[in-house]
Formats: sequence, C-alpha cells, structure tokens
Amino acid sequence: MKTKHARTLAAIFAKPTLGSIVFADIEALVKSLGGDVIEREGSRVKILLDGQEWRCHRPHPGKEARRYQVEEAREFFERAGVKP
Repeated sequence: MKTKHARTLAAIFAKPTLGSIVFADIEALVKSLGGDVIEREGSRVKILLDGQEWRCHRPHPGKEARRYQVEEAREFFERAGVKP
C-alpha cells in the first residue's frame, strides 16, 4: 500500500472523526485494495470491496467527505477486514 493510501486509511480510523478527508482519496484507497467504484445516477456511487458494499453520494459542492460519510467508510472497511 502506498504511503498516501496508508495516510488516508489512518485518517478514516482517527478519533474524533475527521471531516477533512477528500472523497476521491477514499475512492483511490478502495481501488488500490482491489475494490471497485461503480458510477450510478447523479452523484451516487456504489463501492465494493471483498464482498462488502457501500452505497453513498459524492459530496458536492465541496470535495471533502462529511463526518457521517467518514464513519460509514470506517464501518465499510471494518466489514471488509481492512484496518490501519
């Protein structure tokens, strides 16, 4: 895993939950771990990793994931067996 992806994963698991993680970095982390990011209607995306699924919306107009999205990402990675 590249250093940038390791930093993103550490930021996702940081407590208190950060609201400054760029959503594209989360997508890049998923892809680097062998997962898929599937485009859906509008800003919707379906993210798949190791048999786990997370459906969410890309943030807009900003690019940073909101705190609740970071918490959902943390739960998603835990279900997929990925931890920092």
